[in-house]
Amino acid sequence: MLLEMKDVSVSYGKVSAVRNLSLNVPEGGIVTIIGGNGAGKTSTLRAMSGMVPLVGGEISFRGERIDGLTSDKIVAKGIAHVPEGRRIFPDMTVEENLRTGAFLRRDKAAVETDLESVFTRFPRLKERRRQMAKTMSGGEQQMLAIGRALMSAPKLLLMDEPSMGLAPVIVEEIAVIIEEINAQGLSVVLVEQNAELALELADHAYVLEAGNLALEGPADELHGNEHVRAAYLGI
Repeated sequence: MLLEMKDVSVSYGKVSAVRNLSLNVPEGGIVTIIGGNGAGKTSTLRAMSGMVPLVGGEISFRGERIDGLTSDKIVAKGIAHVPEGRRIFPDMTVEENLRTGAFLRRDKAAVETDLESVFTRFPRLKERRRQMAKTMSGGEQQMLAIGRALMSAPKLLLMDEPSMGLAPVIVEEIAVIIEEINAQGLSVVLVEQNAELALELADHAYVLEAGNLALEGPADELHGNEHVRAAYLGI
């Protein structure tokens, strides 16, 4: 198993965000976490990437405990996080943003190869490599955020609401990108308000409700679950 969470709990002061969550991410898989606002989805990703401390439980990556490590050390081990809202550096160019993703790397030749690979995957980023990031459209900024994460050469990509605020045609484009990245061997944990999209892309799904695990199983089975269809798919 690539990543394992066992009985993980996360709190913000006295407010409990995630309670005793156990979750597994297999090598080469796409795992999705769905749920309503405040369900604990983002907190789960933040726990994986070391952005919030655990108040209970443990997280292992490639058989090694990573809970308690700082975010930069977790990135160095192979976990990259594409945060909600993209969080690009607006007053830096596209290329400068991408290069920040490789900040911890020392393999300079490989970094240049990966930069060209990102430009091949996202031609619009190459066209705009000298352009300030804040002048780009929302879809282009999302591609930049994904490209920046890929520049760290991760083994696991955490994606928080990649379709948020984007036009349907761009959402479809992002979905194709996720499938292509995964097909090349990169594992993905996808948090998505668009449950239909998430369940179409994922192999396995976890449903969180008020910080608790409500359901889990193969994504296609949960797509047919009556509770999931009524609560999250509008069916």
